Amino acid sequence: MAKPLSPERVALARVVALAADALQIWLFPLFAGGVAEGADAALEVVVGLILIGICGFHPAFLPTFIGEALPMVDLFPSWTLATLFVTRKSNQLPMPSR
Repeated sequence: MAKPLSPERVALARVVALAADALQIWLFPLFAGGVAEGADAALEVVVGLILIGICGFHPAFLPTFIGEALPMVDLFPSWTLATLFVTRKSNQLPMPSR
């Protein structure tokens, strides 16, 4: 399920999420419907699989994946926010067991 996240994995996951959201925002006319809508769907699937591969499965990725399929919701940087949520505790040390 969840993988231990090294600082390198956290950085990589955040870069992937930022890049995906930036592509959707900056190239909005390309992903605004019509023929290129398939490219947007493919981007979502690829980004979701990459982030699951880096971070492991996390329930925060599910609403993000669904929300990205809705018109105009994909203008919100949801991959970035979900990734920040998933990786937020990666820099905390584990509690010692008794």
